[in-house]
Amino acid sequence: MSAIEQLPALEIEGHTPSQPKGADHPMRVMTRRAAGLVGPPWDGQARAEVASLFDSLAPEWHTRTSESRERVVMDALERGEVGGDAGGGTVLELGSGIGAYSAPLAERFERVVALDLSIEMLRLAADEPGLRVLADSATLPVPDGSADAVVLINMLLFPDEVDRVLAPGGTVVWVNSSGESTPIHLMPDEVADALPGTWTGVTSRAGIGLWAVLRRE
Repeated sequence: MSAIEQLPALEIEGHTPSQPKGADHPMRVMTRRAAGLVGPPWDGQARAEVASLFDSLAPEWHTRTSESRERVVMDALERGEVGGDAGGGTVLELGSGIGAYSAPLAERFERVVALDLSIEMLRLAADEPGLRVLADSATLPVPDGSADAVVLINMLLFPDEVDRVLAPGGTVVWVNSSGESTPIHLMPDEVADALPGTWTGVTSRAGIGLWAVLRRE
C-alpha cells in the first residue's frame, strides 16, 4: 500500500478556479478512462477528440495562466523537493501545452522534454526551455527508465506508460491547479493506486489547488 504524507495547506489569496464546473467537463470522463478507472480504454477516437479539443482551445490558453496557478505548481516543486538547484537529470513534462511551466522545471533539471498531443499548443510554445515533442502520452517516444521525473500539470495520467519511462527512484509530480474543480482531476490517492508498484510521497493543498509528489518505494 502506498503511503502519502499530508502537508499543511498553503493559503493563496484570491485563487479561484478557471472552470467552476469542472465536474461536468467532458475531460473528467477521459481522465478516468486514461487512468484505467473506467471503460472503455483509451483509443484512437479518444486521442483524436482530445487533440481536437485542445487545438481549439490553444489560441486563448494563455488567459488561463495566472500568478495563483503558478504558485500551486511552485509549491509542489518546492515542498515536494523536486529536482535540485544544481540542475541534473531529465524531466518529462507531459501535457506541456504552451509551455507555461517549463521554465521552473528547467531550473531544476538539466533536460526538459515537453510533450503534448495538441500541435496548436506546441506551435504557441516558446522554443526554449525544453525540447518540444508532439506525442500521445499513452505511447511516449521515450526509452524505458529514462526519466528522472514525470510532471503532469492538469494532465491525463497513463499509469503504465509513466511507470515504463520512469527511472528507478524516479519522481511523479501531479498537480490540479484548481483542485476538484479541475476538469482533468484525480485525487492523490487515486494517482498512487493507479500507478503500478508501491509509492511514498507528500501531498498538500495550495489555495484551491491540489498536488502530490510521489516516489517509488
